[in-house]
Amino acid sequence: MNRLAVLGGGSWGTTLADMLCRKGLEVALWVREEELVQEIRTKRENTWYLPGIELSARLEVSSDAREVITGSQYILVAVPCQFMRGVLESLVDYFPQSPVVICASKGVELATLKPQSIVIGEALKSRKPHYAVISGPSFADEVSRKLPTAVSLGCSDLELGRTLQDIMSTDFFRVYANSDFRGVELGGALKNIMAIAAGISDGLEFGHDARAALITRGLVEMSRFGVALGAREKTFMGLSGMGDLVLTCTGDLSRNRQVGLKLGQGQTLKEILANTKTVAEGVKTTESVYRLSQEIKVEMPITGQVYQVLFQEKNPAEAVGELMTRELKVEH
Repeated sequence: MNRLAVLGGGSWGTTLADMLCRKGLEVALWVREEELVQEIRTKRENTWYLPGIELSARLEVSSDAREVITGSQYILVAVPCQFMRGVLESLVDYFPQSPVVICASKGVELATLKPQSIVIGEALKSRKPHYAVISGPSFADEVSRKLPTAVSLGCSDLELGRTLQDIMSTDFFRVYANSDFRGVELGGALKNIMAIAAGISDGLEFGHDARAALITRGLVEMSRFGVALGAREKTFMGLSGMGDLVLTCTGDLSRNRQVGLKLGQGQTLKEILANTKTVAEGVKTTESVYRLSQEIKVEMPITGQVYQVLFQEKNPAEAVGELMTRELKVEH
């Protein structure tokens, strides 16, 4: 490869761009806000989303998307899920034919109830993109500090997947290839819902037993939903499923877990979002996944209760109580 473009100057996009630049690749980062572009250029730091992390002097940064994308066959997109379609449709004319698009965003589009692979495919249809997705247990702050991390890269073309595996891997960031891109992308989206649930439980001080139950049954729920949409059940036992689920349900760096904690402690969703600069993808993903589960008739009791807490002002303690008193089942 000769050049890689990264679209999205949030914490994750900035982290991946800097990591790949330090690996020796030619990397250009597109940041929408010109004020932030100037700050990164002068201070070599993204104080908005990644404060305290020095960025490579070699990292190109620009608010001009044409400048960033031109000459790049490999394009990593780290735009928030709900803005993905609009951003790519506005930039499609700058994309080359048959680009390799690596999605680093997690979620299900609310307007259409479609996963990112379909959204990106539709937005860039005229360019015939090759799709891959990177997901797994990874906090931007820890990756930016070069702490050991392992993730999955989903790509239906395993040969391309292995090429991307080589491109993305470093001595502290280990990438595993997986042909089940649908499972990889859904694992990354669904675990955010469960992180909100686990946060609610912890905010209510329900203890470690309750959290472990939510993680375990949440994984069952994620697998059931994924299989209904064509993913492989086994994928949810891996890094993008169980790995990411455990991290976001237990790690206090998780934005979605923090939303749940505050809900459990009595704050309203409106209050939480008003005081949060970064995006907690799990909030809107809860709504989209709940609606889609109703449409395809997949049972998702945890998602249903989180949906009611978020959007119907249900008492969090009552939601957990209803999960505990559901009809008894055989574990499977």
